[in-house]
Amino acid sequence: MSCTPSSRLIAGAKSNFNPSSDLGISWAIVTWSDGVPSRGTAMIQVHVVDASNSFAYRGDLDSYFRLRHEIYVDERGWHELRRPDSREIDPFDTPEAIHQLGIQPGRGVVAGSRLVPSLRPHLMSEIFPQLAEGGVPRRPDIFEWTRFFVARDSRDPGRPCQAAGVIYCGILEFCIQRGISNLTIVCEDYWFDRLASIGWCPRQLGSSFKCDDMTIIGVMVDVGPSALAATRQFYRITDPVLWAETALKRLA
Repeated sequence: MSCTPSSRLIAGAKSNFNPSSDLGISWAIVTWSDGVPSRGTAMIQVHVVDASNSFAYRGDLDSYFRLRHEIYVDERGWHELRRPDSREIDPFDTPEAIHQLGIQPGRGVVAGSRLVPSLRPHLMSEIFPQLAEGGVPRRPDIFEWTRFFVARDSRDPGRPCQAAGVIYCGILEFCIQRGISNLTIVCEDYWFDRLASIGWCPRQLGSSFKCDDMTIIGVMVDVGPSALAATRQFYRITDPVLWAETALKRLA
C-alpha cells in the first residue's frame, strides 16, 4: 500500500532523515564512562497541559507548537504541514488532547509529546485504521501517543538522550496516575525494538505498510509500574519528573 496525501500529511517522511539522531534518540549500546546524566537534563520537569490549565501555559504552548513546526516541518520535511505562523498544529490538537511539555528552567520548552483519548478521533482511528487488523483499540483506559520530540540542542548524539527519557517517564507517571493502562502508537517499524528495550512491551496490531521510504506499523504498549521502573533504570532517572501539581509519588 502506498501513501495517500492524507497519510503523508500526518506521517510524512524525509529520505535522508536519520532516526537514530534527528529526534534525539540514540539507541546504540553505549557506556557512560562518567557515570552521570548528560547536561542539565535533571532539571527538566514534565508539565501536563490540557484544556483545564492551558490558559496558564499560553507562552509555553506557543513554544511547543513552534518547536513541533521546526522539527516536523523544517527538519523532517513534512512540508504539507507548513503554516505561515510557524506553529505545527494538526487536526488532533483538540480540547481533548493532553500535552506533555518538558520545561527546563532558564530555557523553557525543550521536549514534548501528546496524548489523545482513544474514544475520540485520533491518528490511528482516522488515518491508519488498517494498521489494526482486529479493529482500532478504543477504551477509556487507552490513549494514543503522538508528536514526541526533543529540541536539537537538547539531544545527546552517541548516548541515550536524557531529555527523551524524562518525557517517557513523565508519560508513564501521568498514565499510572490517571489509570491509563495502554497507549497506541502509529510509528515506523524501528520503534518496536526501541520501545521493547525500555520495558514498554510493544505488541504489533496488524500488518505494516510502506509509505514513501518508511515502513509504518501500529503498536500498543503497556504503561504500568513495571514499564516506569524499566524506563527509569534505562535512563538512570531516580526521581519523579512530573511537575509538582501532577507529581506521582516515587514507586516503592
